[in-house]
Parts: sequence; structure tokens; C-alpha cells
Amino acid sequence: MTLNFLIVLILIGGWLTGKLFTRMGLPSVLGMTLLGIALSYFYRSVFPEVIWEISPFFKSLALIVILLRAGLGISRATLKKVGLPAVLLSFIPCLSEGFFLMFLFHKIAGFELAVAGVAAFLLAAVSPAVVVPSMLDLKERGFGKKNDIPTMILAGASMDDVFAITIFTIFLGVAGGNDVSLLKSVAQIPLSIGGGVAVGLIVGFFLVWYFNRNHERIRATEKTLLLLGTAILLVQVGDWLHLAALLGVMTTGFILLEKSERAAHELAYNLNKAWVFAEILLFVLIGMSVDISVALDAGLKGLLIIFLGLIARSAGVLFSVLFAPVSWKERWFCVFSYLPKATVQAAMGSVPLAAGIAHGEEILAYAVMAIVFTAPLGLILIRQFGPQLLEVELPAEDSPEEGHDRREEDGTRR
Repeated sequence: MTLNFLIVLILIGGWLTGKLFTRMGLPSVLGMTLLGIALSYFYRSVFPEVIWEISPFFKSLALIVILLRAGLGISRATLKKVGLPAVLLSFIPCLSEGFFLMFLFHKIAGFELAVAGVAAFLLAAVSPAVVVPSMLDLKERGFGKKNDIPTMILAGASMDDVFAITIFTIFLGVAGGNDVSLLKSVAQIPLSIGGGVAVGLIVGFFLVWYFNRNHERIRATEKTLLLLGTAILLVQVGDWLHLAALLGVMTTGFILLEKSERAAHELAYNLNKAWVFAEILLFVLIGMSVDISVALDAGLKGLLIIFLGLIARSAGVLFSVLFAPVSWKERWFCVFSYLPKATVQAAMGSVPLAAGIAHGEEILAYAVMAIVFTAPLGLILIRQFGPQLLEVELPAEDSPEEGHDRREEDGTRR
């Protein structure tokens, strides 16, 4: 199979399966993911090797697009409103699931504690690839606007991965016999988050200055190209410096909306168009990274461990929003939104095996099974029950002042 034919198969096939699943009343991205899984199952042996080399870049680019869209849609007033619950959601669900999974892997699977920690925090990361576009879709349709539930989840989920990946790296070093300073590693978490936000602020203010100064001389398409190029560079620098680069990307979008609203609306409009292409690439490639035969190796024991971990995660989510001024329906929606796993598990599932960690093949099997089980489950629950659990606020129901603001905003976009 040639690379050109495979790319066509991904794009056209992803679009068709997305349309088919939409007609069936299911999330379109579920169809794209299942297409990727089917391609991997039947044609993995004939994929050109170059696809695995360029796949990480394509997935990273798609995540950059969706996180920029998220940042460009979050105002300071909204972020202030969801403050404490969003902060709690950024680490409590991850830690509650991670340490409970660590106990389960040690007791049920017989892993040593350090290896159990590697497996546990690999599985404990929520998927921004699934959660972020789902929340943006609900925001655009007016669901959960009263208490800004989608924004609260967007802010919390974007930091969840930072905690999971940092603790995963700590245990990976311990399990590999490296001399790891626990205190230094734990301190890395706030440094990673703070550094990512700081870099995002720097990039954001630079782009604000440049766009405001040259607004009439630069077309919206050129602004979008410059923003994407800068965001890609930001992610690369963040990876080198071990910073929360994707959080920095989201911060860049937030600053643009706050300080250069006219340019932000132009950028959001173009990124919405780019997402049509990026969404197909992201979810089909995530599906292609799944090897069903590997997932089956985890068996019923793996499914049990993953399911019990999700219960611990759900308890952490409920605790995080327990004292927030939201309804119980909205609390259960938050639980559903924190279930899907895909991005980190697909990107890092094979890392323990490559590092020579004991039970590396089993850990990879658990990671693949987590994607196969939780990604479709989370997608269906979010897309199907979100409109039922969240209050909708349609444009027709706006107050006169809100309607006036929206008309002004629409005029700016045009």
C-alpha cells in the first residue's frame, strides 16, 4: 500500500464513516476511530513505514488546532467563574484513579510497585483529543452555558495530562533503575504547568502586538498560518524544556481573545474550517495506533482493572464538583466527560516496553484496551447524554443585552 493511497483512504474513508455514524445518531468521530481500528486490524502489515514517522506530527497538529480553538473561545470572565472546580478537576480525578490503579496492578496483576505506578499513570490520563472537541461542540450549541460546564471541563482536562505524564515519568525512572529524585520530580509538576503558561503568554502577547500593528496588511489566512507555525514551534520548545506545551497553546488563544478580539474571531473562523481536515486525521490515526490482537492479551482481568479505575476516577470527579453551584445532572455529565482515554495511551503505550521495563508488553496491552473500551464509551455518553444533562441556552432566549453583544460579535466576524 502506497502512502498516497493510505492518506486518501484516511481522509475520504474518515469523512464517509463520520457521515454514516452521524446518520445513525452516533458521534462522527467514533466512526473515524473505528475506521482506523479496522484499517489497523486488516492492513497493518502493509502500511508504509513512513506513516508511523509522520503520524505523531499529524496528531500533534490536530491537537494544536483544537486547543487553539478552545483558547480562542474562553474569556477571562468565564475562566474566573469556573475557577476552583476547574483546578480540582485538573488533578484529583487523575490522582484518585492513578493510585487506585497502582494498587490494583500490584495486587491483581502482580506488578512491582514502581512498575504498577508506570502502568497506572499511563492509563490515568484523560484524552484531550476526545474531550476538547466534544466540549467545544456543546459550547457552540449553547449547552451548559448557565454554569459554563464545558469550559470548566476544558480547563481541567487540559491540565489532567500534565499530572499523569509527570508521575508516569517518575515511576518510569524508578522502575528503570535510574537515580530519580522524588522531591525534584514532584516539583516538576507546578514548574511544567507554570512554564507552559508563561511561554504561552509570551507567544500570545507577541502575536497580539504583531496582529494589532499589521491588522489591515495581513489577511486572516496569513494570520492563521503564522499562529499555527508559532504554536508548532511552542510545542517543540515545550517538549525540549519539559513544559506543559499544549497548555501553553491554549493560553496563547486565550490571550489573543482578550487583547486582540477582532483577530481572534478571524482566527477562530479559519481554525473551525481547518478542524474538518484535522479531526479526520486525528481520530483515524488514533484508531490506527490500536492493535486489537495486543488488546486481547489483557483479557478480562485487564477489563476489570480498567473498569475499577474508572470508578475511582468518577469518585474523584464527583468530589471535585461536589461543592460547585451546579446540578446533579451536570455533575454526572462531568463524570462522563472524564472517562475517555486515547491520546496519551496511543502516544506512550509502547514507551515502557521500549525502555525495557518489566511487564512492558502487558502494559502496552492494557493501554490499547483502555483506548478500545473507554474512547467509544466516553464519546457515546458525552454526545448522547450531554444535551439531556446540560441546560441549553439558545440565541432566541438571550437577554436584550446578550443579543446585542452577539450581533456585534457576528458583525465583527463578518
